[in-house]
Amino acid sequence: MTTTAAPTRKTADERLPGVWNLGLHQGALELRQFFRQREQVVFTFAFPIVFLFLFASIFSDDVEGAGITASQLYVPAMIAAGIMSTSFQSLGISIAIERDEKVLRRLSGTPMPPSVYFLGKIWLVLVTGFLETVALLIVGTVFYDVDLPGDTTAWLTFGWVFLLGLTGCALLGIAISSVPKSGRSATSVVVLPFLVLQFISGVYIAIDTLPDWMLNLGALFPLKWMCQGLRGVFLPESAKVLEMTDSWEYGRIALVLGAWCIGGLLLCLGTFRWKRRRDG
Repeated sequence: MTTTAAPTRKTADERLPGVWNLGLHQGALELRQFFRQREQVVFTFAFPIVFLFLFASIFSDDVEGAGITASQLYVPAMIAAGIMSTSFQSLGISIAIERDEKVLRRLSGTPMPPSVYFLGKIWLVLVTGFLETVALLIVGTVFYDVDLPGDTTAWLTFGWVFLLGLTGCALLGIAISSVPKSGRSATSVVVLPFLVLQFISGVYIAIDTLPDWMLNLGALFPLKWMCQGLRGVFLPESAKVLEMTDSWEYGRIALVLGAWCIGGLLLCLGTFRWKRRRDG
């Protein structure tokens, strides 16, 4: 009489890696590829810092009635712009190029779950967005006398504004990556709306000097609310007078940014393509 051995359970080392583990590896790969492209690294991190130096040097007078200087006002605005640059702009351009070069098409034909690709992008924008924010905060505190928050509540506020803003902008970047017809046109398609949003969202121009229709248009997008939330974190309470409602409106900020996270996800699900249109 012959007996067959009972199947043994696979050890942890023998099991196939899970989605989260694969996502970490994909994120590490994305980061290595990003930091190997020196021109892209310099442009991504230097662009908001250079603009901060320029605007803060040109407009350095005291802001009447707000208890701050114009230089200090630009710091949280540039942090918000930096977050959107490392998420919306970076993903919108890079994914369009990867689609045009058929990288996405090849990935879709592998056993790798599609979610792993997006997890890798999430790790990329989280790390680069955090590093960009740290760099701008160092510049702001050293050169423009911006005070870092001294209480936990303010840092928690910064945390959820950062995460919700980054997530919403990243999803919007993934969605807009399907708009360019080729990788060569991706930069112009993505950069133009980002540049316009910076002007109508209080990054380069104070919101109290913008026409109402521009303010209303900017309020439809996350950048304006990220700027406002970060002003509330890094500027004194006296600066509230610069806001349209004399309040930081944290509840509305959370509502709008949360809505963009949900809306951005729906946009991605409805528009994302692994192949170019002309590839069928």
